[in-house]
Amino acid sequence: MDKNFVHLHVHTEYSLLDGFARIGKLVKTCKEMGMTAVAMTDHGNMYGTIPFYDECHAQGIKPILGCEFYVAEDLRVKQGRQRADHLILIAKNQDGFYNLSKLNTIGFTDGYYYGKARIDYPTLKEHSAGLICTTACVAGTVSRLIAEGDIKGAEEQVLWFKEVFGDDFYIELQNHGLDIERLVNPYLREFAKKYNIKKIATNDVHYIYREDAEAQDVLMCVQMGKTLDDPNRLKFENDEFYLKNYDEMLKALPDDEDAILNTNEIADKCDVVFEYLDKNHYNFPDYHAPDGKDNLDYFNELLEAGLIKRYGTVTPEIRARIEKEKDLIINKGFVNYFLTVRDYINAAREMGIPVGPGRGSGAGSVVAYAIGITSVNPLKYDLLFERFLHNERVSAPDFDIDFSDDRREEVIEYVKQKYGPDHVAKIITFGTMAAKNAIKDVCRVLGMPYSEGDKITKLMPNTVTKPQIIKKVFGLYHAKEGDKDFGVDYSVPELVEMYRDPQIKRLVDIASKVEDAPRQTSTHACGVIVSPFKLGDIIPLSRNGEDITTQFVGVDMERLGHMKMDFLGLRNLNDITTAIKYIEENHGVHIDFDKMNYDDPEVFKLIASGNTKAVFQLESGGFQK
Repeated sequence: MDKNFVHLHVHTEYSLLDGFARIGKLVKTCKEMGMTAVAMTDHGNMYGTIPFYDECHAQGIKPILGCEFYVAEDLRVKQGRQRADHLILIAKNQDGFYNLSKLNTIGFTDGYYYGKARIDYPTLKEHSAGLICTTACVAGTVSRLIAEGDIKGAEEQVLWFKEVFGDDFYIELQNHGLDIERLVNPYLREFAKKYNIKKIATNDVHYIYREDAEAQDVLMCVQMGKTLDDPNRLKFENDEFYLKNYDEMLKALPDDEDAILNTNEIADKCDVVFEYLDKNHYNFPDYHAPDGKDNLDYFNELLEAGLIKRYGTVTPEIRARIEKEKDLIINKGFVNYFLTVRDYINAAREMGIPVGPGRGSGAGSVVAYAIGITSVNPLKYDLLFERFLHNERVSAPDFDIDFSDDRREEVIEYVKQKYGPDHVAKIITFGTMAAKNAIKDVCRVLGMPYSEGDKITKLMPNTVTKPQIIKKVFGLYHAKEGDKDFGVDYSVPELVEMYRDPQIKRLVDIASKVEDAPRQTSTHACGVIVSPFKLGDIIPLSRNGEDITTQFVGVDMERLGHMKMDFLGLRNLNDITTAIKYIEENHGVHIDFDKMNYDDPEVFKLIASGNTKAVFQLESGGFQK
């Protein structure tokens, strides 16, 4: 029998400020160990799914997609201290991935409490198809009940799992040298034997190498605002939570070689495949033209009416440009996109919300100008449509539309009401531990004076760019031949000298390991996904305050075929609208930018003077020189 072992309980850097198995190094190390697959089971989220999936395929390793869920007695109860047991769920197939996504979404939208996205067992039963379930670590329900002395309750829970998941339920054994593991493991083995349930062996991987234990400990201190010498803080009992090889697992569980080998069975069961954009098409919002009209007929109707309104007489030049643009838009399947954008812009105008004239490459489209998406005449200014859309472009066109920042949310709310709140989500972003912040955070956790970290960061030049900024400035970065920065010396002599101090060396070594690790989630400033599907049914959603967001960043959402639309909030529009109002009130002059000429010499004189502070897009240093 092949003596291969698959890690099925792994916390990557997306177990924010807890897991420290950086995806790139994790997959590379598994490959070097001869492993054929590896799982990702982050705490309560699926943030790292796409980077993990991509990295595994790049390295020739099978990605196993999972999550360590928090399970409450009742996800709706949100008062007092609530228990949240751990449970490992793994997607066996596409249905399993969708159910994994649904459960994660429910955890964040319905069960979120005190920083944890929680589900409960009735919800799990409802969405159990295509999932593999294991009992998880000592924080799992079965192990907790055993530790509490409720052996009957633990046994009943095992039977519940077996009833729901059948042969896709496994009893999970771990041995990190903990007293509680020595207590629960005999009972887990007994349950497995009594009810003919297969065992699997896992290590609760939070970092890749044993020597990374301190860096992971530091991350936990950053999360909790503690220092390493705080005796009352939460910490791991030892340094056994690393990526072990087959022999190390056998040493930890010498009587459970079958459980070690059974991990291959789970890996063989799993087959989840993502279809990226080059194999698929965009999932445009389900736009319906008014009065039951066909969308293409309505598009043509708007276009012809708009041409008359904008140009009066449609010359052969205009007609040729329109036909060229229209053919490409139709052939690329972007009619619904144009109609959707035009619809919410038109709705904003009807609600009296200031809308920008259009900027970026979208202003080069005569079609967009004719149907009212933009207010800039591309033909007048010789703007190129090809900058916006051309035959070789795979990704969708992208209109940058400005709304007044104090009413932008009203436009997004309109879109939610039109397409359904569960078809619309904002987009997640991740804040990372930037180099200087990593130095300061680690300095605090190690109990070193603030002045030490401040001194180091002030010596770090802002001109050095990613990756590995800390290693670069301390002279520890060595580019390989062929790299663009091969032979470049980024080191700062004062920092190189400081590194000789053992205390500074420890600080720098840890900080360089945690540099650029995800630290917290946030919401994209303007990006919104609008889908024909209920998003939480097909991808996991998260929460940032009151905002419901995707768990995947915008680029990955687009690669999966989801349509990202930008709703930009622009304060300048508020100021312009207020100025127009005051001018009309005080001088009786109504200003309509659509009916103005743009040849006032005084305006060009002002721009030439460089006195352009607070003038949108003309206020940078280059314009003011």
